[in-house]
Amino acid sequence: MEPSLEHAKKACRESGQGISAHFNVDVKIVKAGATSKPREDYRLSRYACYLIVMNADSSKPVVALGQTYFAVQTRRQEIADELAVLPEEQKRLILRSEMAVLNARLAEAAQQAGVIEPFDFAIFQDHGYMGLYGGLRENDIHVRKGLTSDKQKILDYMGSDELAANAFRTSLARQKLEREQIHGKDKANRTHYQVGRKVRQTIEEVGGTMPEDLPTPEKSILMVGSPKALTYVSGRDERLWGSPMPCWLFSGSVETIPGAPFILSDREF
Repeated sequence: MEPSLEHAKKACRESGQGISAHFNVDVKIVKAGATSKPREDYRLSRYACYLIVMNADSSKPVVALGQTYFAVQTRRQEIADELAVLPEEQKRLILRSEMAVLNARLAEAAQQAGVIEPFDFAIFQDHGYMGLYGGLRENDIHVRKGLTSDKQKILDYMGSDELAANAFRTSLARQKLEREQIHGKDKANRTHYQVGRKVRQTIEEVGGTMPEDLPTPEKSILMVGSPKALTYVSGRDERLWGSPMPCWLFSGSVETIPGAPFILSDREF
């Protein structure tokens, strides 16, 4: 560890960064049998963790995982930058494709919670929409968008911002159902509503536009292109590198410096 740490500090210094801003050392006196000795504890910024991992021995599994994590994060940021400059219609295609995957995963989680029949799942979905759309059910959103046919799906008539809000709702609801092992249709419905409501509150707090007030695209996503033609970077089966691979965040227990961005988590993305 010590050689990697020193190499990381050197790289930090030579890049013009202040070492103390990224490597916060706390020296403690600990007992070692009948004697005492000093021990250095480090609180590291994300940048410091990156430098340490990239300068460590990659033959060690934990280091290899860390290097993979940072490589994946770098690629994800590159993809995010690429998405930011895409035309609106392409963003819609990508996000609509993601929604198909997220809804499938949410349906699996809901089924595990006891939402089995299609009718019950429709009610479950309505609760998520009601939370996010201020009480509006799927049929209400359908009418509000001016859609007249049952074959016109509301997700196909959402812009990228509205799709992103629904993707956030769907992903969070699935995580909460699984993490808290929710069981029972009523509890699952309440959970989905609460998650939708929390996403709505977040939009409100940051001064965003409520989803029901966002403009409805003139064209259905089916007129723009096929969502199945695109694969969005989400879940475990990503096309980060041009071929599928499992992507997990590196786990660790290093404490962050207050105010500094950080790093290690044991959550799947």
